[in-house]
Parts: sequence; C-alpha cells; structure tokens
Amino acid sequence: MKKSLVLLVCLLLIGSILAACGGNAATPAQKPARFAVYALNSEPLTSWDPAIEYSNGIHVHNNMYEQLLRYDTAAKKAVPLLAESFTVSDDGLTYTFKLRKGVKFQNGDEMTAEDVKFSIERTMQLGAGASYIWSAVEAINVVDPQTVEFKLAYKAPLELIASTGYAAFIYSKKCVKEDNSWIEEAKGCGTGPYMLKSSKWGDEVILEKFADYWGGWQENSFDTVVFRKVAEPATRRQLIETGEATITVELPYTDIEALKKNPNVTVYVEPSFQNLIGMFNTRKPPLDNVDVRRALAYAFPYEQVVNTVIGGYGRQSYGMVPFGLWGWSDQLPQYKHDLEKAKQLLEKAGYGQGGFKLLLTYTAGNEAEKSAAELYKAELAKLNIDLEIRGMPWDSQWEMAKGDPQNRQDIFVMYWWPDLPSPYSMLFSTFHSEEEPLFNLAYYNNPEFDRLIDEANELTSTDFAKAEQMFVDAQRLLLEDAASLFIYDREDIWVTVKNLKGFKFNPAYPTVVFFHQLTLE
Repeated sequence: MKKSLVLLVCLLLIGSILAACGGNAATPAQKPARFAVYALNSEPLTSWDPAIEYSNGIHVHNNMYEQLLRYDTAAKKAVPLLAESFTVSDDGLTYTFKLRKGVKFQNGDEMTAEDVKFSIERTMQLGAGASYIWSAVEAINVVDPQTVEFKLAYKAPLELIASTGYAAFIYSKKCVKEDNSWIEEAKGCGTGPYMLKSSKWGDEVILEKFADYWGGWQENSFDTVVFRKVAEPATRRQLIETGEATITVELPYTDIEALKKNPNVTVYVEPSFQNLIGMFNTRKPPLDNVDVRRALAYAFPYEQVVNTVIGGYGRQSYGMVPFGLWGWSDQLPQYKHDLEKAKQLLEKAGYGQGGFKLLLTYTAGNEAEKSAAELYKAELAKLNIDLEIRGMPWDSQWEMAKGDPQNRQDIFVMYWWPDLPSPYSMLFSTFHSEEEPLFNLAYYNNPEFDRLIDEANELTSTDFAKAEQMFVDAQRLLLEDAASLFIYDREDIWVTVKNLKGFKFNPAYPTVVFFHQLTLE
C-alpha cells in the first residue's frame, strides 16, 4: 500500500476520533476523554433495529442493548443481567423472571416488565432475523412491574434463548413508532452502557458513555467507542501497531507471529464457536447434481487451508456444529482432499471433462476467505473447472444470494456462529427449509433434516442425550447431500494495544467486545 493512502486513512480516523470526543482538551480540572477504536474488516451493522439485526451489528448492539441473562461460557450456564433471577416451573413450561431494580433506559425512563413484554413480543411479531428462537413462547404475562412470566407451548431452554446475542434485547417501548421505525437511529432506546452519538452508514458507528448505566463505571472506562470499517488488512495492522486503533480482528495469519513479538500490542488466541463454510447452490446447474457437489467437496484442500491460511489456528470441520459446542462429533465422516475421487464423481455425473465455470463470493477484506478461495481455485483448475472468485461487501454478497435465482452465486463463503449455545442455532438458519432465502443460501430442502433438528430442539430440556444424537444425525444428512463445504472450525485471534486491560472474549458472543469491562492504562 502506498504511504500516502495509509496516511490519509490515519488522518481520517484521527479526525473522526477527535470529533467523537468533542475535541475536548484536558485541563487541570477535567479528566481527558478516553476513547476506543475497534477496527473492523466489514460494515459495523446492517440494521439499527435490535429485533431485526442478524449480522455484523452483533458487536454494536451488544454495547447498546442488553438481555435478561448473559451466557457464561466458562460456567456453561446463563447468569443474571437485566433479570436478577429466574425460576422454572416443575413441568418446564413456565419461566418467571424477576427484573433488576433501578435500571434506566438511555432516555431516562425506568425499565419495567411492560418493556420486556413489548420487546420480545415485537421481535416475535416482526419474524425477522433470529426471532425464530422464541418459537416456543405461547404467551408473555406481566405479573407486576418487576416480574414477567413466559408461558411455553413446549419445553425449550428459555434461559439460553434469553441470553442470546441476537433478538433477545430489551428496549424502550417509547422508542418505537407505529411504523416500527426508530427515533434518531435508536438513540436512547437501550439499557446498555453506551448509546449512539453519530454514524456514517456502512463505515462507522460512534457510541458515547451512558452516564446513568446501572452497572456503574470504573475510573478509567472508555467515554467513547468508535466502530470503524477498515477493509484493508494492512491498514488495520498499521493502525493497531501505531496505537490509532485499540483493538482489531481478521488480520492475515501470516502477520500474527510478527505481532506477537511487537512490545506495543497483545495477541489473544481464544476458543471460538465460529466456522467457515462454503454453501453450494443446490438449485443451480451443475450443483443441483449431488455427485457434482460431492466431487467439489473432495476437491477442497482442507489440510493445506488449515495449515497455511489460518496458520494452524483451527481444525477441519466434521460438520456444521463447531468444535467445543455440544452436538459436535468426530464420528461424523469428513471429506478429505482427493482429486481422483472427485474425477470419478464428475464422470458419474456426466461432467468427466469438467469444462464449466463457477462463481464463488466471499466478504471483501477477509484475507482468510480470499486465500482459501484461491487455493481452491488452483485445485479445481486441475479438474478443468474455472472458479471465479469475487470479493464483495457483505450487504452486496447477501443481496445477490437472495436476488434473481439466475444470477445467484454458485458457492457462498462465510463465517457462521450460533445465536445461542445450541446446535439448533447452527443448523436452523443455515439449512432448514425456507420459502424465501434468508441465510439458507444453499437453498437446501430436506424434510427429514427439518424434522430431526426441530424435534431435537424440543427435546433439549428433557432428553439432552437423545437431542444431541439427533443433531449429529441431521449433520450426517448434510454431509451425504454435500450441501456445503464444511471447511474449518477456527480459533479467534484478537490484537489489542498493550495497555488495554480487562479484555476477555466470550465465544457465545462472537466478534463482541464488551467495552464497559475494559480500561486503558
């Protein structure tokens, strides 16, 4: 990258940071404002509405809004957040939450059970994003201003649902207009530690400290947090090394070893529930032929990608459920790189000479996705298959996949992570049958698969072992049908400035940095 371009990006970043902090200079009677910059590889969010957002905005929304509970990965259970406690009836069909007293929304109103009821009912009624997680809820009743009761139609792990990183947020009833739009892009609607100050759609979101946050504040807490799209990996690395950014992710794995030796930064390698998949367009020739899809699965260089692209920071996937999450099983079969097997399958399908072209899309700025695709392209060329690789902004890639069926991609590469710590979360949105595609971008339709995961979800609270086996069996169907490339289960690598304190990653909330927990020394 030319030095002039790097300088320009840095100057723009510094300018926005100064604007975010109001340009205040420190005086003897005034503590200097503390700001953090989270340098992202993609758009900060795709919707201001916390009932709808189901993508990148997980890291922004989880600093503006909160759930009744928060999942503690180490303890493997949900712990109190906006609810100070909850009880479950003997039949498992009634959950009662006691709300924390004195919690204020950023508009100054006190949170009550009415807001909880409104938030979840509205999320369910909109039916967008991850709203499916509430499907077991039959009714929500306000017992008193600090108590709310959930009645279930069937047993479901509501404590996990109420702690999810999407679609479980509680927001102020007063913020929502009749047309479901938000007042000034969601200012004042949440109970979280930060509220919106300004934004530039697609590029930047600036949050400011909510002074009356119920959780209180530490002496050196951040006053301002900037979420900024910095698509170029080299620029993200430079910003973190110079201290212009506070934290960043998705740097090339080839940079990690060098960064570990830099005394000005800290590199964290954390367990993750994220995996990389390449969804095959099962409706579009030639990928509507299962043997072609199987051939393409055998052509992928899994071991090479794990060892070189992600530097060994991960492992080849066994299915859709990632390592570390229940429902993962090493008893599932794996496709291994085998070009001879791929040739045999292509011949069986009537494509023995190859000769066709495929389009693979990935998120622009993600070097791991790009590098994996390039290695795949080289292997497919040996089969006389021409793979076009196209990096696209996430929104554009997603819109193409939902648009005109004739113009959709052949292979959609993306990372996926669970909404709640359950295999159902990994499998429902991605492969459950849909009339209109949302995230089932393989356009997969298998009634037996649907039945297995739906029944397993209902059994989760009553027969965990049976539910887990059904989730494993459902993944076996995906592998038999070669609905996707299941590439690798990754570890997350975070790079922060050296003097950032309190960083702790929770894989149940991937890409989320809870900035309220952090200080700068």
